[in-house]
Amino acid sequence: MKRLLSIELQKIWKNKASRVLTIAYFALLSSLALIASIKFDIGPLHFDIAEMGIFNFPYIWHFNSYFASWFKLFLAVIIVSMMANEYSYGTLKQNLIDGMSKKEFIMSKFFTVILFALTSTLFVFLMSLILGYSFSSFNEVAIVFSELDYLIAFFVELLGFFTICLFLGVLIKKSAFALGFLLVWKIFEGICYLVMKWLFFDTWEKAYEALGYFPLQSISNLLPDPWRRLSILKSAGNQAGFDMSYDYSIHYSSIAIVLAWTAIFVFLSHYIIKKRDL
Repeated sequence: MKRLLSIELQKIWKNKASRVLTIAYFALLSSLALIASIKFDIGPLHFDIAEMGIFNFPYIWHFNSYFASWFKLFLAVIIVSMMANEYSYGTLKQNLIDGMSKKEFIMSKFFTVILFALTSTLFVFLMSLILGYSFSSFNEVAIVFSELDYLIAFFVELLGFFTICLFLGVLIKKSAFALGFLLVWKIFEGICYLVMKWLFFDTWEKAYEALGYFPLQSISNLLPDPWRRLSILKSAGNQAGFDMSYDYSIHYSSIAIVLAWTAIFVFLSHYIIKKRDL
């Protein structure tokens, strides 16, 4: 595994665009710290983001995981390009000539995906720990390290999404078309949602539950919206007459669905490479 990872990381780091995107990605993750400095006034009202409880333990694990997941497209571009470049520069064929099996080739890509997801999760963990101890009103160990399952969901979300991108890179060969197909795929799932409601289900809720078994939607379901957990928004919503009850827990059934799709896309990627005339 170490040898395969070393080969892939060298390819990524020697590519200027991939190197810039990787640095930009982790720089954006670091911007989590900048949120604490956001303060503004609207008339007599004073808003201080840090004082709203965003960085309180254990809520910070939920908020930072959800916020950091917005930036996964940066690494997705790298992963798709990583695969497209193998075809463009002929390195795939050269690796096979040098003795690497097709299975090893796909596993080297998958190990890189795991490394990206794991490094991102560790980075968010450390950033959250620093911000939490700097701003949180609760510093008891039992509270600090509760709800770490949001980081597990974050890791699985990245793993699943990056594996889909790897599959599209293998299938389509061109990075721009692969990323465009990702958008088409999302639209297709939305159409399926409407069709399922009209043909198979009597409520939108049941159709949405069925949609949770689709690849992209299952990934989206992993990390629920954290904003409604904030006490200030709960109070405002209740006063306005809105129902603020919301399930923001991590469902391990959703994690299992994404892991199943991850295995399927790794298998399909290997199958395509194995059968394709390179």
